[in-house]
Amino acid sequence: MPLTQAFTQYSTYTKRARFLAILWTLLIFILCFLPGNELPDVRIPLIDKWAHLILFGAFSFLWLCTNPTNNRRFMFILLAITIFVGWLVEYIQGHYVPGRSQDNMDILADSIGGLIGIFVFLILYAVYNPKYKQA
Repeated sequence: MPLTQAFTQYSTYTKRARFLAILWTLLIFILCFLPGNELPDVRIPLIDKWAHLILFGAFSFLWLCTNPTNNRRFMFILLAITIFVGWLVEYIQGHYVPGRSQDNMDILADSIGGLIGIFVFLILYAVYNPKYKQA
């Protein structure tokens, strides 16, 4: 079965996608809970926001790949989970991680990343499902 089938309801890649989604989620927590003094000093404007956008875009995309569907309710729930996880990460950073602070703009970047991940998945779903219909 070609990889393009991963974006259809007949995907045989859902177990692999689940494994990758779990690993990616763990990566988010590991990276976001590193103490501030262990982070590299990068002088690129807004690099932190881009990192959050990419991390949470991939988060929502990978979790959608575990259940390839265009069901709006499922996507809304996934977006809500993405936003909640982003908020939780920021809350923990601000209260329990030395040298880190809570930044509401990071939560916004997480949310936008989650939306982008969903839209990218929807585009691929539409391309690889010829009889695409909105659920």
